[in-house]
Amino acid sequence: MIKVSIVEDDTQLRETMMRYFAGQVDFECISTYPNAEIAIEEIPKNPPDVVLMDINLPGMSGIDCVAILHAAMPSLKILMLTVFEDSEQVFKSLSAGAFGYLVKSNRPAKILQAIREVFEGGSPMSGHIARMVVKSFESRAVAAQETDSLAPRELEVLHGLSCGQPYKQIAAELGISLSTVRTYIQRIYEKLHVHSQTEAVMKYARRRE
Repeated sequence: MIKVSIVEDDTQLRETMMRYFAGQVDFECISTYPNAEIAIEEIPKNPPDVVLMDINLPGMSGIDCVAILHAAMPSLKILMLTVFEDSEQVFKSLSAGAFGYLVKSNRPAKILQAIREVFEGGSPMSGHIARMVVKSFESRAVAAQETDSLAPRELEVLHGLSCGQPYKQIAAELGISLSTVRTYIQRIYEKLHVHSQTEAVMKYARRRE
């Protein structure tokens, strides 16, 4: 039995998918979430085998959600749900830690096939996306070199960010002030050559692959 979780803001589509899985012998939908924020909080409590993740979510995007979940649960298998085969968006998803992508217009049997493929260790994607992934190995090597330049405490702060922790929680857990956390984050941005928390977390996720 393959346990599946769905992160999808379209209520009708979410319910349709739930009903479809309910009629399958080898699949079970164990949870659904309308946005990334709830998914990040709840999925670690009840981990599925495969997550179906919509890219265009309200609030935090599906791509950012993947980056945070992947950093916290590296073995979690995530498939992106897309309306169109947007190479750039799909590639960003794969770089964040997704295992493949599905176009929502696919026939249900195709979706089940892709989920089973990911569950068994595969990574369903088209040829041109696969070529982009190959090229990304070079950027991952660079990300590893950059994160290696971080001090131990800076890595601890970055790990907290990757787990979705707010600044106040990071400060409390590390026994430092809020202003010190902000100083560490600024140093992290400078050393990783990024301009946002999402970019920093994605580089951290690549380093851990």
